[in-house]
Amino acid sequence: MATLWWIMLAGASAIALALGAILARAWTGSPLLARLGPERLTLWGGVVVPTLVLAALVAAALALGERLRPGDATLRVEAVARQWGWDFAYPAAGLASAGVLHIPAGRDVDVAVTSADVIHSLWVPRLAGKIDAIPGRVNLLRLHAEAPGRYAGVCAEFCGLGHAAMPFAVEAHPPEAWEEWLREAAR
Repeated sequence: MATLWWIMLAGASAIALALGAILARAWTGSPLLARLGPERLTLWGGVVVPTLVLAALVAAALALGERLRPGDATLRVEAVARQWGWDFAYPAAGLASAGVLHIPAGRDVDVAVTSADVIHSLWVPRLAGKIDAIPGRVNLLRLHAEAPGRYAGVCAEFCGLGHAAMPFAVEAHPPEAWEEWLREAAR
């Protein structure tokens, strides 16, 4: 998402510069821009350049958006919020944990988020944006920890008087230790 944001910023800047060139020509009568002539300047700065930039932005958005879709190799974890804690289930392994979400580092993890009671919001600031946990609905959030470590997570939606007691942790295991954690947790 951050990569797409930077690409969109660059594209918007290119369009703004092209339109700015047209305005500069109109207001100042710049000799450099005057050589292009008003018809050519309008055609290139107002039609051709914006069309090319927007086409490139759409292509980038489609290509990067495909990477955000769940894939077969993506690990799926279920997160259930309840006043005042988080329960995590790993359906493929038949495991569960409370208060700590275990994931492999360097791999995409789709977290299916729901709530058992009121609206909550799962947020791990260093790994992803936040997503609401709504009773009766499952929302999907993709996490990706580049490096092993422990990452802080919170409920980012006021959900009652015990809200402050709902932090959780995400433990990103090194790839070689992920399988070991699964075996240990299964015992």
